[in-house]
Amino acid sequence: MIRIGSGAGFSGDRLEPAVVLAEKGQLDYLVLECLAERTIALAQKRKMQNPSLGYDPLLEKRIELLLPVIKKNNVRLITNMGAANPVGAAQKVTEIAQRLGVSVKVAAVTGDDVLKHLSNDKTTLETNEPLSSFKRLISANAYLGVEAILPALETGADVIITGRVADPSLFVAPMVHHYGWSLEDVNRMAQGTVVGHLLECGGQICGGYFADPGKKDVPDFARLGFPYADVASDGTAVISKIEGTGGLISLATAKEQLLYEVTNPNEYITPDVIADFTTVRLRETAPNHIEVSGCIGKEKPDKLKVSVGYHAGFMGEGEISYAGTNALGRAKLAGEVMYERLKDDFSDLRIDYIGSSSVHRTTFGQHDAYEIRLRVAGRALTEEMAAKIGEEVEALYTNGPAGGGGARKYTNEIVGIVSTLIKRNNINTSVTIRESEKNEEKVI
Repeated sequence: MIRIGSGAGFSGDRLEPAVVLAEKGQLDYLVLECLAERTIALAQKRKMQNPSLGYDPLLEKRIELLLPVIKKNNVRLITNMGAANPVGAAQKVTEIAQRLGVSVKVAAVTGDDVLKHLSNDKTTLETNEPLSSFKRLISANAYLGVEAILPALETGADVIITGRVADPSLFVAPMVHHYGWSLEDVNRMAQGTVVGHLLECGGQICGGYFADPGKKDVPDFARLGFPYADVASDGTAVISKIEGTGGLISLATAKEQLLYEVTNPNEYITPDVIADFTTVRLRETAPNHIEVSGCIGKEKPDKLKVSVGYHAGFMGEGEISYAGTNALGRAKLAGEVMYERLKDDFSDLRIDYIGSSSVHRTTFGQHDAYEIRLRVAGRALTEEMAAKIGEEVEALYTNGPAGGGGARKYTNEIVGIVSTLIKRNNINTSVTIRESEKNEEKVI
């Protein structure tokens, strides 16, 4: 058996579950899945501002906690925390290793950044619009698969860092490497893919997104454990969690995660295979142990999906609170004022009354008192115009209505995301090796 743990399901996920898995899980591999569509576009923006950045903001914290543990327990780490800069992330890992006195070999997988290779006449999958209709592209990253990761695994690296890779592929790659599966064995690749899909969101399959008090209760929810899978040579796997951790792995949690973000369960398309999730069999073998088997597949697609980030204008926001008797009435009056003053400049103005359903409700005599948070938001082409919303909300301090306080204003650039396709043979991947004991890089 090969045992693979899932220590993160998104960039901002909790830190300690991965440490628990590495310390107590007797793992062969620990996977940290930390990358989403908008995440990598934002990472590209950071890299534009500073070429040494662009990797996951929590990379240093996670690596400092995990590196001594994975080395002690002989666990190999695979993660997409490289985001827009896997090579920079690898350098940072070796710097941390030197500081901690740990010897480590790191492999960085690159090739997913295809911005320079996209033609403007390519159309989006969502609306069939040409990319030329989006004024400024920020990023374009293709979803790589197992083929890109295997050379890194073959180097014997302790840590493998990628950019944009299909989430399940992070888990399938060590299965292929360990058992020597053929990449053309569609059923094994499909079975590995469904296991990876069940693991990729970390705590979700352990009851995270499942929990609904009184309807779907999850024990010891504050100390939710994260999952691992024991995978056999045919891809059949048993998913479980560390004994004593909180959460619940059941047929119900597994079924919910199986369908999570799946548009067509008959054809779940990845760079490695097209998997048919309708053939999957789930069986509870013991409490918190779910066996997964039976997934079949079809040949992998000729083209890969590309996530494209683009500049979509600016969002302006303003907030102010009203408290006490008739707070809702005063907040609504303020909202009406904001609408009148801003409607001509913002076609999609949004006005919310947060707390109108009795948040912070108290009683004074026969009157109900609330605290209402007025929020006004709208999108603009320029940052200057977007800032007008917050300025108008702040002006309510003295222009009324009565009792407004705690005003705040924000202006943020909006990053939009669309998708397109690129031919597989247009992508060239490579692996960069760094070792903590050597001040050099080697590209293979």
